[in-house]
Amino acid sequence: MRPRSALGVLAALLLVLALAPGAHAAGTAAATFTKPSDWGSGWEGRFTLTNGTDTAINGWRVEFDLPSGTSVGSYWDALLTKNGQRSTFQNREYNAVVPPGGTVTFGFLGNGPGSPQNCTFNGRPCEGGPTDPPGGLGAPGTPTVTGRTDTSLTLAWQAGSGTPAGYRVYEGSDLKATVTGTSATVAGLAKCSTHSYTVKAYDDKGESPASTAVTGTTSGCATGPLPKHFLTGYWHDFVNPAQELKLSQVPDQYDLVAVAFGEATGRSGEVSFRVDPELSTALGGYTDAQFKADIAGLHAKGKKVILSVGGEKGAIRVADGASAQLFADSVSGLMARYGFDGVDIDLENGLNPTYMEQALRALRAKAGADLIITMAPQTLDMQSTGGSYFQLALKIKDILTVVHMQYYNSGAMLGCDQKVYGQGTVDFMTALACIQLENGLRPDQVSLGLPAGPGAAGGGVVAPSVVNNALDCLAKGTGCGTFKPSRTYPDIRGAMTWSVNWDVTNGGGFAGTVGPHLDTLP
Repeated sequence: MRPRSALGVLAALLLVLALAPGAHAAGTAAATFTKPSDWGSGWEGRFTLTNGTDTAINGWRVEFDLPSGTSVGSYWDALLTKNGQRSTFQNREYNAVVPPGGTVTFGFLGNGPGSPQNCTFNGRPCEGGPTDPPGGLGAPGTPTVTGRTDTSLTLAWQAGSGTPAGYRVYEGSDLKATVTGTSATVAGLAKCSTHSYTVKAYDDKGESPASTAVTGTTSGCATGPLPKHFLTGYWHDFVNPAQELKLSQVPDQYDLVAVAFGEATGRSGEVSFRVDPELSTALGGYTDAQFKADIAGLHAKGKKVILSVGGEKGAIRVADGASAQLFADSVSGLMARYGFDGVDIDLENGLNPTYMEQALRALRAKAGADLIITMAPQTLDMQSTGGSYFQLALKIKDILTVVHMQYYNSGAMLGCDQKVYGQGTVDFMTALACIQLENGLRPDQVSLGLPAGPGAAGGGVVAPSVVNNALDCLAKGTGCGTFKPSRTYPDIRGAMTWSVNWDVTNGGGFAGTVGPHLDTLP
């Protein structure tokens, strides 16, 4: 839990300012690709979308392949999804419309030697082509999810140009609904299942181009053995200027306690734990047996306790199949010995998403469906789905409990609207949470991690009431700053603090303010 520089993000912003639009063919819609910068191992890519027609383009999608060894990193002014080497960039809410004669741009950083191939712009070749089929129907506006149940999703969209007979809703190439208006309900879905839909207008001459896709998840997601909204606090297994505490002294407002930290051994991937001898002395002789009894006492109160691995000085490495298995075996053994309910991944010195996924799935196979898996990435780790932490979160989405990103020790970062926000504000929390919420994680898998007052972090300390405002903004659309998300996330999971010890040292204001407020969320 250490400072991270935002220089990389600011450098990317400076590159954006240097870009110039590309040319296009008159009377067509085209997506022109350029490389304003290339430094050998990577490059900056830019697409300029030009509407040379006399009809507005309402919603856009650019798709392309990258050769093996080339990948997309950070990106801006678009939303990105990936399928193998195929990248799909879609508009954000603020740049969905390309007016007649107008342009829209977006960019990204590429890793490796290649460039985009097999490019399409709203399903047509990027080099240009008519935006409408012969029937004259324009693509419908980008759909939104306006309602959901355990078994259905309701969509709404704006009409495109022309006079259609109706609209067809597709999931991939499968027709899911045909309606005459601009809304539809797709029923018969599985509980907590995620679906992506496009909409096409149709008449007796054919169909329009597809709208930009929208993704939605039905309700009824299993939230695991924790409340719908809950408060997490880290407990120190070491001595620092904060007050030393036994686990039995953790305030009742905390629903989940993360014991910091499990340690590395001489074998790659193996995790060990014991009550720190210096802490034991400071507490008058706190033993492993007393620690274990205190976990049982928290369980009796309905609380959960997990082991956090990593931290600023953590040296645990899971980089191959053998270390992945040793990680699973050792953590499983510690769970059995002490009564831990799961594991928190807080590897601030890097991780391998492929083998950490393997390790966590092996642990899940041993521990069962009630295993709690949390992650505590730094802000820089969750700026893009191309980052290793974000990749891991998406790889284990089906078994992941929550990500409580550290909104502190960070400096300035990009929000989901590609504007720069400084830490310690409502906007910083909401605009950065939006990146996770709009790029694959469910709201019940996103939590806000903040320091528990002075001394707990070098930067990003906020009053607990500001945390409550950010939660209200995300869950209810109230209490926002200048940034307001395009939709609300009533299932936002809660908050985390570093740490219980610092909170108690500072008078318990974080747990006493944020904990009760979580009960007021939808």
